[in-house]
Amino acid sequence: MSEDEIPHHAGPGRMVIAPALDEIDRQIIEALGRDGRLSIRALAEQVHISRANAYARVERLTSTDTITGFTVTVDPLKLGLATSAYVTLSLRQSSWRSLREQLQAIPEIKHMALVGGDFDAILLVRAADNEGLRRVVLEKLQAIPEVLGTRTALIFEDLGTL
Repeated sequence: MSEDEIPHHAGPGRMVIAPALDEIDRQIIEALGRDGRLSIRALAEQVHISRANAYARVERLTSTDTITGFTVTVDPLKLGLATSAYVTLSLRQSSWRSLREQLQAIPEIKHMALVGGDFDAILLVRAADNEGLRRVVLEKLQAIPEVLGTRTALIFEDLGTL
């Protein structure tokens, strides 16, 4: 491990070596988080570094998986997804790995996370309407043997990323 890397605990028995980030790296990540389509030239201008330096830093951040991808943010209503909910799952213990593939196959699930607390996982589900949401929860999720129970919280207004 070099002095440019920082070890982080990532759970029991797991250690992840993360590259050390300076203030410029953080500014680059923030700028690309706001607009992943920024050109290297515009990015360099925003963070006050040369284009070559910006290119090298973005390349390093991507090759070390600090930046794992670029994405687009969409308005779910304009995609015809008028109903959104957070669905929490209570799971049969030690079933996350097998369950993950089953959940990834359900297109209405837009985000999933394994959590601690009163439930084991939380899902962001987006559907065309309440009937579509009902179908996902009652026919798809509750049909999975590893799912012991679900709770659904409707989203009345999506305020987006803060």
